[in-house]
Amino acid sequence: MQRILVTGGAGFLGSHLCQMLLEKGNDVICLDNFFSGHKDNIAHLKDYSYFEVIRHDIIHPLFVEVDQIYHLACPASPIHYQYNAIKTIKTNVMGTINMLGLAKRTKSRIMLASTSEVYGDPEVNPQPEIYWGNVNPIGLRSCYDEGKRVAETLTMDYFRQNQVDVKIIRIFNTYGPRMAVNDGRVVSNFVVQALKGEPLTIYGDGSQTRSFCFVSDLIEACQLMMDKDDFIGPVNIGNPDEFTILELAEKIIKLTGSGSRVVYQTLPSDDPVRRCPEISLAKKMLGWSPKISLDEGLIKTIAYFKKKLNPNK
Repeated sequence: MQRILVTGGAGFLGSHLCQMLLEKGNDVICLDNFFSGHKDNIAHLKDYSYFEVIRHDIIHPLFVEVDQIYHLACPASPIHYQYNAIKTIKTNVMGTINMLGLAKRTKSRIMLASTSEVYGDPEVNPQPEIYWGNVNPIGLRSCYDEGKRVAETLTMDYFRQNQVDVKIIRIFNTYGPRMAVNDGRVVSNFVVQALKGEPLTIYGDGSQTRSFCFVSDLIEACQLMMDKDDFIGPVNIGNPDEFTILELAEKIIKLTGSGSRVVYQTLPSDDPVRRCPEISLAKKMLGWSPKISLDEGLIKTIAYFKKKLNPNK
């Protein structure tokens, strides 16, 4: 049995990760300040004897004894990370320093959940790990983009200077059950709007592309990376199938049976035109590639939001 700390453990990804680790017989500490995470995401885990929840903000030091650290803590949607940009960059910088310091003291392995946002608005498509990105350092998204880039820098410096056992994954768009209704990301926005019969809001002309990885595929990759010796990363984790935002909207309208129409609004600044992972490194080093198709994953996600929006039905 490993004692494992999951920062951001009550969030969308963190709650799925906590569940998987508990099902595999581990002792799991879920750490969250509940800014964007929610107790409902982990309520079903309360009956596990080896599950512990700590309310804590990682910009402050934490003293626990652990064997592994999955460092996921940080708001990941533009609505949440732009709400308090200074706090977002503090979480990425000070929080990551605190978690790396904890890993150094306890001699534990730590995995940083970085993001495809480190590539910014990429001039290379799909994006390989060797691409350094095209990021605006003073834009509205830079608290998150540059924050994660600094987090990666810190992680590598703790490895080189202090021999901390580190891992870096770069997570591309991920979706599935337990996304928040007010998450602000495109899949949850479209599904909620379609189920409510509201217009689906597309920013720009809808030709910009994204790739969508179902949450179970992402969580599998996280554990494979954590358990992989002699490979630090960074490694892209995402689904390489690319769709335009308009294609996604039309697909969700069809799968929900909604009568919603599409409306267009101005594209926010620094919103990337294309976003798609090159995953040959994940295939080679982890033996991983996504299994869940977009249609299959959307059906499961729509079912979740139907229940969430109409709990009595």
